[in-house]
Amino acid sequence: MLKPLSQVKRRSELTPETYELKIERRARYRAKQIFQWVYQRFVTDWDEMTDLSKELRSWLKENIQIYRLNERQSRTALDGTHKFLWELHDGKTIESVIIPAALQEKEDPAGNNPDEESSESSPAAASVSHSNVSKAQERPRRLTACISSQVGCAMACKFCLTGIQGLDRHLKDYEIVTQIFELRKIAPITNIVFMGMGEPLHNLENVIKACQIFLDQDGFNFSRRKVTVSTSGLVPAIQELGKRVDVSLAISLNATTDEQRTRIMPVNKKWKIEDLLDACRNYPLRSHRRITFEYVLLKDLNDSIEDAARLIKLTSSIPSKINLIPFNEHSGSEFKRPSDETVRTFQKYLIDRKVTATVRISRGRDILAACGQLRSIFGTARGTERHKDWKSLPVLR
Repeated sequence: MLKPLSQVKRRSELTPETYELKIERRARYRAKQIFQWVYQRFVTDWDEMTDLSKELRSWLKENIQIYRLNERQSRTALDGTHKFLWELHDGKTIESVIIPAALQEKEDPAGNNPDEESSESSPAAASVSHSNVSKAQERPRRLTACISSQVGCAMACKFCLTGIQGLDRHLKDYEIVTQIFELRKIAPITNIVFMGMGEPLHNLENVIKACQIFLDQDGFNFSRRKVTVSTSGLVPAIQELGKRVDVSLAISLNATTDEQRTRIMPVNKKWKIEDLLDACRNYPLRSHRRITFEYVLLKDLNDSIEDAARLIKLTSSIPSKINLIPFNEHSGSEFKRPSDETVRTFQKYLIDRKVTATVRISRGRDILAACGQLRSIFGTARGTERHKDWKSLPVLR
C-alpha cells in the first residue's frame, strides 16, 4: 500500500543511526552481489557485473583489485593428480594439488572423509582395471583440493619436505582463497583440505577468514563436512578454531609416545601428546562428526604392533578414525617407507579391535605431489643442495 507523501520521511529527517543502518544494509547487499559474481560465477571483470551501478563499477575499477595467482608450473601424475606451482605477487611460490578419488573408493556414508588422498578401508581393497570401468564410473565422485597456508613451514617435522625449507611467510586470506578460485575454474572441486604447505593453525586468523569464505552461501558454499583443517598440534589454536568456525579437524599424530613424537615433530616439545588429546576431547563436534588422526608410518620407528596397541589406547575416548599414511620418500630423507605387509598388519590390528582405520593411497608421488612432498622454490632454509632438485624441473606456462 502506498503512503501519502506527507507520511514519507525525507533523508534529511532520518536519524543518524537509521541513516547509518541503511548505508550498512546497502553495503552488505552490494558485497553479496560481488561475492556471487566472483566466487560462484568466476567473473573478474567489473564491467561484466551488470547488476551493479555504473558508478559503483567505475569506483571498483579504480580502487579494488581482484587478486589472481600466476601459474608458474603445472604437472600431471600418472594417476591423474594435478599439481600447481603458483607465483605470488612478491615472487614467492606455493604449491596446491587437485586429487581425484580412487576409482574403487567408496564415499564415507557420513560424508566426513577429510583425506586429501584416497583411502583403502580394508587391508585387501580390490584393485580396479581401467579397461573394465565404464566412462561414467571413471569420473571420480570426489575431487579434493589440497591447499597451502604458508610459504614454507616453521614446524620442521623431520619427515616432511616442506618443513625442511623453514618458514618464509604466512599467506594472506586472499592468497589462500584464490587457490580454490583458480582450481575451481579448472575442475569441479568438492572437498578442501589444508594439508599443503605450512601449518594452518600457525596462520590462524587468515585461515579462519578463508574458511568463512569457503563456507559462506554467497561465497564458495562448501559444506562444513567438506572443509578440513589439519594441524601438527598447536593446542591453543585448536581450541580457538573450534570456537570460531565449524570445519572438520585432522590431527597429525604420527607417534604413540612423547619420545617418538619429539624426535620427528619438534612441536611436541611444547605440547605433549596428552595436551593435544585433551584439546581434541574438548573440540566441538556435531552429531556424526569425528576427528581424523593422521599417522605417518615410518619404517622401524612407529610401525610396530606395540605402537598400534598404544594408538588404540590414546584415541579410544575421542570420536575419531585413524588414517594411516605410509611414508612418501623424498630426496635427503633419513626415513624409509615400511613394507606393504607391515602396513596391512598394522591396519588389521586396529580393525580387528573395532577401530576405523584407513590406509591412504599415495597419489601423485611421481611428481612429488603426495603427502609431505610439497614445497616452494624460494630456497631451503634448513635444507642442503640435495633438496634443490626443483631447478631441474621445466617451467610450464
